[in-house]
Amino acid sequence: MTTEQFNLEIPINMVGYRLDKALAELFPSYSRARLQQWNRDGLVLVDNSKLRGKDKLKGGEQVQLTTQLETEVTWQPQPLSLDLVYEDKDILVVNKPAGLVVHPGAGNQDKTLVNALLHHAPELNQLPRAGIIHRLDKDTSGILVVARSLTAHTNLVIQLQNREFVRKYQAIVIGVMVAGGTVDAPIGRHHAHRTRMAVTESGKIAITHYRVIQRFRHHTLVRVQLDTGRTHQIRVHMAYKNYPLLGDTVYGGRLRLPAKISDEFKAILRQFPRQALHAEQLGFIHPRSGEFMQWTVPLPEDMQNLLRTLEQESL
Repeated sequence: MTTEQFNLEIPINMVGYRLDKALAELFPSYSRARLQQWNRDGLVLVDNSKLRGKDKLKGGEQVQLTTQLETEVTWQPQPLSLDLVYEDKDILVVNKPAGLVVHPGAGNQDKTLVNALLHHAPELNQLPRAGIIHRLDKDTSGILVVARSLTAHTNLVIQLQNREFVRKYQAIVIGVMVAGGTVDAPIGRHHAHRTRMAVTESGKIAITHYRVIQRFRHHTLVRVQLDTGRTHQIRVHMAYKNYPLLGDTVYGGRLRLPAKISDEFKAILRQFPRQALHAEQLGFIHPRSGEFMQWTVPLPEDMQNLLRTLEQESL
């Protein structure tokens, strides 16, 4: 079993929050059920006192969380291809291809990013979720960071919670945007479809900034920057603005083909296998050196080919 201690201050914007809700937002790496169990076990202290999950907070309290995690014995190392952008003794920065699942789970017991990481850096087996700080959907390509030690993991999780990460994406959306903007709309579980997310008043705060890079006849290439990191945030927010991501069958609904386009273009749109979303840039303060570091990875070939087709169709 591995243990780790976090010390955080309840931010002022959480005045009136129940303790269990605040813990879920402050420690998104852990499930709500696990956090509740740790609280019942006395592993959560608020100003050095034990509170119930339903107790309300005033803001400014000092929270100490001691985590207890069993080693994930079912996650096995596998010699899989791994595109490393940067590596040192504290962190790994990885460029994940589209189609690769991050963590093993139901239906994906192996051949995931975690299996590849454990083969490259076996020490990750001792860390929560194999050191992965933030995840990308299976069909989203791009950059993410992995901690190689508990110290680095704690530091990076706190930075992420404090919204100090720089995370920029490129996305191709359906429709022609007039201008960029910001979506500030809470996201939570869909009331009927529990595997999906939705904009809902009972959701967690979610803020997405977007700006236009290039307009096409029927689509727009946008750059998106996240303030928060909710599940499916970009996909949900762009659909909420009526500009769903091209290829996103979950939040964009059935494929909408523009009128009066060539049969070749129709075929290309039908065959694009995923949501057109790529995590292109990641920046944060290095947990050991204190230096701000930033990396950018280019668009993958499938999105580059799609953009060339959109340009040709817009002539």
